[in-house]
Amino acid sequence: MASYDFDLGVIGGGAAGLTVAAGASQLGVKVLLIDKDERLGGDCLHYGCVPSKTLIRTARVRRLMGRAGDFGLPEVELPPVDYSQVVQRINEVIAEIQVHDSVERFNSLGVEVRFGKVYFIDAHSVSLNGRNVSARSWVVATGSSPAVPLIKGLDEVPYLTNVDLFSLPELPQSLIVLGGGPIAVEMAQSFQRLGSEVTVVQRSNQILSREDEDMARYVMDGMADDGVRFILGSTIEDVRNVDSGVEVHLKSGGESITVSASKLLLAMGRSSNTTGLGLDKIGVELAHGSITVDARMRSSVSNIYAAGDVTGKYRFTHAAGYEGGIVISNAVFHLPRKADYTWLPWCTYTDPELASVGMNEKAAHKAGIKYKTVIEEFSTCDRALAEGEGRGLIKLLLNEKGKPIGCQLAAVHAGELLSEWIAVLNGRVGLSTLAGAVHPYPTLSEMNKKVAGKLLGEKLFSDKIRKILKLFFAYRGSEVGV
Repeated sequence: MASYDFDLGVIGGGAAGLTVAAGASQLGVKVLLIDKDERLGGDCLHYGCVPSKTLIRTARVRRLMGRAGDFGLPEVELPPVDYSQVVQRINEVIAEIQVHDSVERFNSLGVEVRFGKVYFIDAHSVSLNGRNVSARSWVVATGSSPAVPLIKGLDEVPYLTNVDLFSLPELPQSLIVLGGGPIAVEMAQSFQRLGSEVTVVQRSNQILSREDEDMARYVMDGMADDGVRFILGSTIEDVRNVDSGVEVHLKSGGESITVSASKLLLAMGRSSNTTGLGLDKIGVELAHGSITVDARMRSSVSNIYAAGDVTGKYRFTHAAGYEGGIVISNAVFHLPRKADYTWLPWCTYTDPELASVGMNEKAAHKAGIKYKTVIEEFSTCDRALAEGEGRGLIKLLLNEKGKPIGCQLAAVHAGELLSEWIAVLNGRVGLSTLAGAVHPYPTLSEMNKKVAGKLLGEKLFSDKIRKILKLFFAYRGSEVGV
């Protein structure tokens, strides 16, 4: 029987890798965790979720300061933002969370942590800084990086990505954002609120193209109110250096347009980090640079698993953590547990936020599922009006049997409000139960109860029920001689 240095080797110290390493080690497995950087936490902690949400909060506070008059307070003139102070706060938040993702903590859990470049020699062995290390099973959780599309002139123009954005020495006077996905729109709105003049250039005719158009429109309208400019349905012809910064030449609606700004942010998707790992040489199947896995997170080489962004499936931190749990079930317990993304939620942290779980209308159309929608506006929510946040929408999708198959929210704190629907859908809770549950007043969460109650109300107050009740009361009346 072959002898290995470790039971399990994990490559990548982001959400997926840390989940696997911590969980397996606490189960008594001898684990090696390898990361290319001299710190753990991955893209999420250092360049993604944590710094972006910290920045979003700062930008939202500044926006609220500018809305003082809307709340009966004296108007205030906002001074320019010192971006170095914003960066300092971002770094402080990262440092506080880094303690949880520190080498010391993982060492205390029994994980051996090493840093350096790694590539596979065979299915069980890798070269790490020139030395061979073996493990019975491996998990590749190397994440993703900003995709760099083929745009004429881009290789000659300095551009920003999410990696650079949170360490800028000063706030850009103006910013062109290429892309209309979550990262693009979150950062576009935040920098506009901080004082930059922002233009979003999107290839399709809709931002957040995977979302329903009506929901994405709520987000776009909110961003436009902040002053963000949009150029949709565009084709980028080239980008150029100019004295003032950068120019983007494009066509939109048959018209040639030139946009200029001091900085350019590239946010046009992500690419899986598989280059240089030697995966193709040992038979690991790749598709467009991402590791192909089955429902048990196994690659085409049975003892090599992959989880997180590197699979190219769902590039969310919570998806990476979930997939890490699937890996533990299969690689450690050898239980054939499969990943199920039916109720995988996600949220774009704009203002308003856009949160979703299950199917939206686009997905239902694509799957050929017949459905109906129940919609409620936040303008009917007392708490939303009191908060000055009456712009919002909740949309529930039901199949032919009246069962919920998805829910979308475009509203303030939509990500938090979605949690109730996550529980309802995962727990197969009936809408009558949700509609009958007492919610505190006044809260935004009443909207969840309201949209469920609206559907039941349509049934309860239907002509059919009225006729039945009329016959019932006529019968009861005759029984007692009325």
